[in-house]
Amino acid sequence: MTAEQGPDGTGIEVEGLVREFKNGPRAVDGIELRVEAGEIYGFLGPNGAGKSTTVLMLTTLLPPTAGTARVAGFDIVREGPRVRASIGAALQEAALDPLLTAREHMRLQTALHGLGKSERQVRGQELLERVGLSQAADRKVGGYSGGMKRRLDLALALAHRPRILFLDEPTTGLDIQSRTALWEEVARLAAEEGVTVFLTTQYLEEADTLAGRVGIIDHGHIVAEGTPAALKAEIGRPTVEAVPREAGERGRLAAVLERFGPGAAASPRAAAARLEGGESQLADVVRALDSEGIAIETLQLHAPSLDDVFLAKTGRSLEGAEEEEQEETEVAAETVDAG
Repeated sequence: MTAEQGPDGTGIEVEGLVREFKNGPRAVDGIELRVEAGEIYGFLGPNGAGKSTTVLMLTTLLPPTAGTARVAGFDIVREGPRVRASIGAALQEAALDPLLTAREHMRLQTALHGLGKSERQVRGQELLERVGLSQAADRKVGGYSGGMKRRLDLALALAHRPRILFLDEPTTGLDIQSRTALWEEVARLAAEEGVTVFLTTQYLEEADTLAGRVGIIDHGHIVAEGTPAALKAEIGRPTVEAVPREAGERGRLAAVLERFGPGAAASPRAAAARLEGGESQLADVVRALDSEGIAIETLQLHAPSLDDVFLAKTGRSLEGAEEEEQEETEVAAETVDAG
């Protein structure tokens, strides 16, 4: 048994989606978004912004208060079972039994999805190898590291070959090696198998590395959306900062840099300018300094980041945002099975 595909393909369409909790603000407040088939869409925001609530609605685990959404061509309210048959989901907390082995988890998951006995064995082994757990397949999951559990959860989500995969902060708390391995597998799924990926994350590097487009949500509203490059270009041009070898040359250095754009804030010994022509002007800057005979101790190019985008759109830093627990508490209390 493989995942179903609705009449409108394998993407995600959201119109005016709202989720309001009792005695609280709207966790999700009328968002609109569209994810194309085969796209990796990064959904950014701090804890409490509405990321997980959105995922729970799109995976039919939480009914919306208002609005509509179609996942793989199926309505999340009226066609919940067909949505669930079409998607895979690895949510924040992996639902793993510590007393079972990874292989036993795979047997159970493939059986639940209706795969035949011989196909279960083949598919289970294939996925365990793909996520790097074949050698640990017969160990009880209770002894797994956090990274191993995350990789097993991903394998379980892929058991029935879903066309859409929801990953809710899949690498939170993982070491760099485990995070990189998971990134590689997600990128491969989209590039080689055409899987649509809806990825929620607080890690800017994760979104920048994987996502073709990102949406930034804050207090239930999508405040920015586009490719990472386009969003960063909206914020401003890159800044070149240089420290002269001789302190007395700082004034002349600043004058040369300002030929290429307005002056910018810099460290005490340095001068900086925002490059109007972008990164391509860096070579011209170096040539100009050389022709003026200004010796440089250090020279750095500072490009805008997604954190700069978030700061500009919301007034606060994404990764430094204060954690808000109200949303997650209420989601846990009110989550229901809509199907």
